[in-house]
Amino acid sequence: MGSEQFLRSALFRKGVGLSAGALCVAMLLGNGFSNQNSKGSAGKATPGAAIPGPGSDWPNYGGNKAGNRYSPLDQINLGNVGDLQVAWMYDASEKPDPANPGRQRNRAIQCQPIVVNGVLYGTTPELKLFALKAGTGEQLWKFEPYKDDRLNSNRGVVYWEDGDDKRILYTVGSSLYAVNAATGEIIKSFGKAGRVDIHAGLQTGLDHDVSRLSVNATSPGIVFKNTFILGSAVSESGDAAPGHIRAFDVATGNLKWVFHTIPQPGEYGYDTWPKNAYKKIGATNNWSGMSLDEKRGIVYFGTGSPASDFYGGDRAGSNLFANCILALDAETGKRKWHYQTIHHDLWDRDHPSPPNLTTITHNGKRVDVVVQSTKDGLVYVLDRDKGTSIFPVEERKVPVNGLPGEHPYPTQKFPLKPAPLSRQVFTEADITDISPEAHAYVKDRYLRIKTDDKFAPPSTTGTLLFGYSGGAEWGGNAVDPDGVFYQNVNEEPWELIMVDAAQKKSEAPRTLGNSLYLANCAACHGQDRKGSGPELPALVDIGKKLSPVQIKGILKTGSGRMPSFGHLSDKEHDALIDFLLNREKEGAAPVKASNAAKPANKDGFPYMPAYVSKTWQRFTDQNGYPGVKPPWGTLNAIDLNTGEYLWRVPLGEYPELTKKGIPITGTDSYGGPLATAGGLVFIAGTKDEKIRAFDKKTGKAVWEYQLPAGGFATPISYQVDGKQYIVIAAGGGRGQKIGGNYIAFALK
Repeated sequence: MGSEQFLRSALFRKGVGLSAGALCVAMLLGNGFSNQNSKGSAGKATPGAAIPGPGSDWPNYGGNKAGNRYSPLDQINLGNVGDLQVAWMYDASEKPDPANPGRQRNRAIQCQPIVVNGVLYGTTPELKLFALKAGTGEQLWKFEPYKDDRLNSNRGVVYWEDGDDKRILYTVGSSLYAVNAATGEIIKSFGKAGRVDIHAGLQTGLDHDVSRLSVNATSPGIVFKNTFILGSAVSESGDAAPGHIRAFDVATGNLKWVFHTIPQPGEYGYDTWPKNAYKKIGATNNWSGMSLDEKRGIVYFGTGSPASDFYGGDRAGSNLFANCILALDAETGKRKWHYQTIHHDLWDRDHPSPPNLTTITHNGKRVDVVVQSTKDGLVYVLDRDKGTSIFPVEERKVPVNGLPGEHPYPTQKFPLKPAPLSRQVFTEADITDISPEAHAYVKDRYLRIKTDDKFAPPSTTGTLLFGYSGGAEWGGNAVDPDGVFYQNVNEEPWELIMVDAAQKKSEAPRTLGNSLYLANCAACHGQDRKGSGPELPALVDIGKKLSPVQIKGILKTGSGRMPSFGHLSDKEHDALIDFLLNREKEGAAPVKASNAAKPANKDGFPYMPAYVSKTWQRFTDQNGYPGVKPPWGTLNAIDLNTGEYLWRVPLGEYPELTKKGIPITGTDSYGGPLATAGGLVFIAGTKDEKIRAFDKKTGKAVWEYQLPAGGFATPISYQVDGKQYIVIAAGGGRGQKIGGNYIAFALK
């Protein structure tokens, strides 16, 4: 077996007086408090730089701005990790609000909290912001955003300080809030009454109105001095907003700069698209978060594919800056360098996690590098100043037999080292062997759709792909000071079948609802409405789960990963709901074939691709398990100095399969690892709803705890009053039971 195959609204708390808890926070964050990570306790602090990285605290998403997810604390170590017990639990769950059906929680809490000066900040399922005493879990305050904000998944918040001005920045829907870190009150001098619309900077050069398009931020931004830099999550269909990177003034909320991820006339990369493609093509966004080198003043991040997914007939070319690792000047937004990992993406191979900044020894020299793992299980290690690969990468010819009108790019990149984290192609030898029945079931389907190249263009006959739900995913990775890189990986094949979106003369006229579904929903849920699992739920029987009022609420606000459809009118919402509920009257509101995909604006927006996904689902056996041989989920350790694997172990299990004598298979996982100086790697995120600790050197599991609900988030570590804590958000979801707790562990 080759290495490639094996290693594969309310504005603020009621009342103007400070509660006792808020006074406590004010004292903790005041000038009289000394933190071991502060750059001196006297004089005015450098804006945004008072607390550079983890130590006693966990002050940034990812621990530090390099995104290392590493704690230098070692009180909890290999010798005593078995003595961990629950120290406190904070119940962040909330009762559903019948008046706001679009705000019902149906996703996991994905938040990785931060800790600054002994105060823990995180978010609830409805994205209320809270502060706790990090040593006890006692709530100090809770901030409630406007109820008209559309909900989205939230993975973290940002802390910034300048002298006595200490604030939390976080997003809810399309609103960026600034909240007083001591009191939980909104900072009214920021933006408009405390919030900024993050549609800012997206309208330039466009004829269509972007203000009603879905724009939010699942991952927190990052701060350089007094500049707050933010990516965004947008639709994956033809109604996608531009995915430009924006920077805002931390104090005022004013827009400082915009980097166009789809270049406009006169900008570098404009010639890698058809003329004026930026007017109708959206996305090419950074939804997964960023890392920052404060010394260099450079922000690093990865971008995703253009919209819509799987068809690029109207965007011939390599399509910069889609699917790129990018380095920008953090103060000005000017491009330093880019490295494109996928040309003309037809497979939705976004960069799913923030890059990791570390230093390795290569050819006897110390090299500062940026490390990016990918959805298709690759690891790129690039020179931080030049953007060149440390290890060999080949550019190879790939298939170009695309759909009519398509322009597949003739070559793609193949890193030679490190070897892939996950399988790249589904071969017959990979067909599941957990039972003879499962093998026979999968083999029959496999032979009808087998795909010999990972870059085979999407087709109407179907393709089998790895990489949609990982390889790597949004939880990111950890790296320790020795340059060892820890990454959890999913290995699940997906089946994609495309369909011509044009109305054929032989077909009955499409209703308005059907046409709206094809334009807005089919890219994720498939033309057949069958979806795939909790991330892309089936809509065939949606009326049995949700009322028309609830569906309309979700269409207006969005929910979790699903974007809002605020750009549609009430009439269009109603037509789409009638289609979903199969209650359209025969012949009602038909749309003429010639108008079924007609753009609403003169710049060609919303974009309606010639082909959309008919089927987009996990490729499983008859019982819903992945159709490939285990492992289906792994935890990996790679020595970045050499590019070699140190170990690889299954992560997670299906107890019902273990009872049958099947070796532990691993499961898919969402949420990343935490490495510590105590010789441990902590990680949750698995379907069996456990959090585990592994020996960093061997990959041996040395501790586990059954959470009350799935921990689909990344754990953190910090120290208060001499005691080290490990905290995970156990919010459940993703097809498992719902939870809602933040849980802290410490030694007995």
